[in-house]
Amino acid sequence: MRLSARIGRQCLLFHEQLRPRGELSEPLALDGFRSFERSQYHPTEFHLAIGQQSHYLHGFTDSELRRSGTMRPGQRRRRAGLEARWGRPDPRSTEREVAALLGIVTQGATTLTLHTDEHQDYPRALARQHHLAGVAHHTVSSRAARTPKNPLFAINLFDLLVRHSGANHKRETIAFSKRRQSAAERLWLLVVWRNHVKSFSERKRDATPAMRAGVSTRRWSLRQILSVRLFPGRIGLPERWARYYWRHTPTRCLPRVRTHALRYAA
Repeated sequence: MRLSARIGRQCLLFHEQLRPRGELSEPLALDGFRSFERSQYHPTEFHLAIGQQSHYLHGFTDSELRRSGTMRPGQRRRRAGLEARWGRPDPRSTEREVAALLGIVTQGATTLTLHTDEHQDYPRALARQHHLAGVAHHTVSSRAARTPKNPLFAINLFDLLVRHSGANHKRETIAFSKRRQSAAERLWLLVVWRNHVKSFSERKRDATPAMRAGVSTRRWSLRQILSVRLFPGRIGLPERWARYYWRHTPTRCLPRVRTHALRYAA
C-alpha cells in the first residue's frame, strides 16, 4: 500500500508536468463513474474530463455521495444511523468538484466545447467558469446507445477499462477501496498508463492518446516514468490536485487521516 501510494504521487506529478495548457484542440467529454469506499453505504463518484477524439484523459476529481436507489427498510435505518453518527455528504459536492476540474483543464483557454449527460449540476459548474468567453455545452441522454457514435464514447470506454482493471471498482464486489484517497492514487497510475503507455487501439498498436492529442511525441514505458523522482516543489500542482498528493482526502467513517508529511517530500 505504501508503494502504491508513492507510485500514484509520482504519476500525478508526471501528468501535471506534461498535460496541455491553453486553448483546447478538441471537444471534451465529461462524466463520472461511481464506486464505493468501505461499503455501498459510502458511494463516491470520480468526475473525468477526456478528449473526445484523442481519448486523452485531462484529469479527475471526486465527490462523496449519499447512498440512493431502492433500499429495504432495514437498509434505510442503517443509512440513517450512519448519517447520524458521521454526518451527510455535501449535496453540492458534484457541482463544486466538476467546477474545480473544469477550472484546471481549461486553464489558459477562452472557449470550450463540452459534451455531458443531462446531470443538473453540470450547467451550474460551467457557470462558475468566468474566464471562458464562449462555451458550447451539448447534452446526451444517458439512455443513448454506448457505441462509438455516442459523443460520450471516450468516457464510456475508460469507465469499462477502469472496472476491468481494478476489482475495487467492479459493480458487484467485496473488494471496495478502504479509502477514497487510495482509490485516487491508483487511478492516477491508470491515467498515466492510459495516456502515455497504452495504444489507442490494441489491435492496431498505434499511437497513445497523449501522442494523438499532441502532448507527447513518443510512447513511454513505466520504467521511464518512474526513473526520476518528481517533487511538487518543482512541479506546481493545482490546489485541488495537491490534496491528492498530500493525502488530504478524508474518509468519513475513519476519523484518522493518514497524510503525507515526510520532511523531504517537497
